[in-house]
Amino acid sequence: MLARGLSREFPNPERVGCPDSSTLRGIASHKLPLAQAVPWFDHLSACSPCFQDFTKLRREAAGQQRRTQVWLAAAAILLFAVGGWLWVRSRPLPHTADIAVLDLRDRSVSRGQNPYDTRQPPLEIPGTAKHLVLDLPIGSKEGSYDVALLNETGGELLRATGMAKVEDHVVILRTDIDIGSVRPGLYVLGVSQPGLEWSRYPARVL
Repeated sequence: MLARGLSREFPNPERVGCPDSSTLRGIASHKLPLAQAVPWFDHLSACSPCFQDFTKLRREAAGQQRRTQVWLAAAAILLFAVGGWLWVRSRPLPHTADIAVLDLRDRSVSRGQNPYDTRQPPLEIPGTAKHLVLDLPIGSKEGSYDVALLNETGGELLRATGMAKVEDHVVILRTDIDIGSVRPGLYVLGVSQPGLEWSRYPARVL
């Protein structure tokens, strides 16, 4: 028989009665049918060189299995990430031109019929806006709000509702309202919680 520790990748005629390397590899990797593997079990338990080769092949097979599992896990994570990215890309998002962001935090509030007595410039709202994002004054509460575009006499031209939530310590109100249905000019933006009077801000539709 060959000396112990010699690598045996091919059948060796000096080891008569021993399985060749392909048979050992098949047993170690569980790829050889059980009916063909069983006759060699007694031999492996009695032949030290074959058992050493079998043990080495088992370690190699286990290592290969672990590498395969790692690659499969990485591929699954990649597919999940790509799928999530494609899902986000497929969602219909509003165009930037459709959104008007208005900061009311430092604005003085008028509750009378004429808000133009303030010295602040009017809020500028693009005529293409269909969504308003309002940074409400400090101290505003979360919850439902009404938003309206009023004429100078207080008549409602447009009205919508939205929910205000705290985001990064700022109470932000989002609402959908199509500004394009009114002509450019000076108006009043009214903001209020249900049942309360309007907080009025001068506004200009561009």
